[in-house]
Amino acid sequence: MLLNDNSVLIVGAGTWGCSIALELARNGYSNVTILDGEEVPSSIAAGNDLNKIMEEGSQSEDDTDAAYAWNRLHAICTKAWLEDPVYKPFYHRTGYVMAASSDSAFEALLEDIKGHEDEYRHVRSAEEFRGTMPKGVLTGEFEGWRGFAKQTGAGWVYARGAIVAAKQEAEKLGARFITGKKGDVVELLFSEDTQVETSSIGKGDDLSRSLNAVKTSDGTIYKAHTTILANGANADLLLDFQNQLRPTAWTLAHIRMTPSEAQLYKDLPVLFNIEKGFFMEPSAETHELKICDEHPGYINPVYSSDGSGKILGSKPFARHQIPIESDARVRSFLKETMPHLAERPFSFARICWDADTPDRMPLIDWYPHSRSNEKNFLLAVGGSGHGFKTMPAIGQVVVEVLEGRVDERTRRAFRWRPETAIDRNWWDVQDRWGADGKVMDFKHVKGWTSIST
Repeated sequence: MLLNDNSVLIVGAGTWGCSIALELARNGYSNVTILDGEEVPSSIAAGNDLNKIMEEGSQSEDDTDAAYAWNRLHAICTKAWLEDPVYKPFYHRTGYVMAASSDSAFEALLEDIKGHEDEYRHVRSAEEFRGTMPKGVLTGEFEGWRGFAKQTGAGWVYARGAIVAAKQEAEKLGARFITGKKGDVVELLFSEDTQVETSSIGKGDDLSRSLNAVKTSDGTIYKAHTTILANGANADLLLDFQNQLRPTAWTLAHIRMTPSEAQLYKDLPVLFNIEKGFFMEPSAETHELKICDEHPGYINPVYSSDGSGKILGSKPFARHQIPIESDARVRSFLKETMPHLAERPFSFARICWDADTPDRMPLIDWYPHSRSNEKNFLLAVGGSGHGFKTMPAIGQVVVEVLEGRVDERTRRAFRWRPETAIDRNWWDVQDRWGADGKVMDFKHVKGWTSIST
């Protein structure tokens, strides 16, 4: 039983770590410490971004366990983005335009809105696409595009602002953030006879053991009554998840707009072609327009040393550039939508990471190998590309798990489930589109952009 004055240690101060810290502090937990090797938010975190797509949702008791749990998350986060004073200022309810280019992708879109068709308006021609935004924003021909416009119940979130706001509110309520070398966790220290090494990807993990402490890169040891591992794509470097996590990266670029252009682009709906890419309105602070090329992701495979070619995992790294083929995809997207911007230089670009579970559902559960069912080590990972949208809900669900009051259907859906990762296909696109329909290997990248920042 976790008491309000028990010490709680959170490894990771990204999207989920800040959400968890905030909800713990709000619920009266007075001894909460959050560790991260970087200042909040982290340079590799997907949540460290100008903006993220948000679509509102609700739950149904008739859903399967997985659908019920996901829709419950969706309902909780929708309420928070609309009403919570920490999160509400960052949600821009501008609507969105969803599109596809191929027949198969358009069929997938139709399936996605099934039962909610009355909430959408068909958009079929270049003129209709251009008409979804003020004159002069969309100037392309939109060849082959088909889609739908939704004016309410969707939009975008100022991602970095929401993370920082959650951190600052948690700090006001007493949570303590430690960053830099003193917060850079490099090792999990288990019971005396067993330790997890940072190179443990692919090793067996069938021993019963208890987490005693964590160690940071400067040698500091932190102990707590309860530890929560919530460091996103980096979690797989600290613990063997038995292939349940695949660190996957995506790519983004910014174009700097003039003040008058930024004013024209203000309050735009999100435009998202699930095969080509998406953009949202420019940052009010920097006038930078973010564009993402859509694809199933990149991985950085770690191979077995026995020469078998077996993949043991994917290792994230930070880089403030993007592959040259990603640059080409972004420019292709711009030529189809805003050709007047297609040749403008990028002001910024980077790769960002999340961790995919095989079913793209979160993994929020007690570490299963603790001795005598001891519950002192909780896992909260597996954003699977949905991590930011669900940010406000994750903290609430983690508190429910910690206090033993999470409902059974949610518990089952988010459980430790290595059976789903047996013989995992590391190249599975997981219902994502774009880039020739393939997950790509960073080792095969032919070159990178050289953007001055």
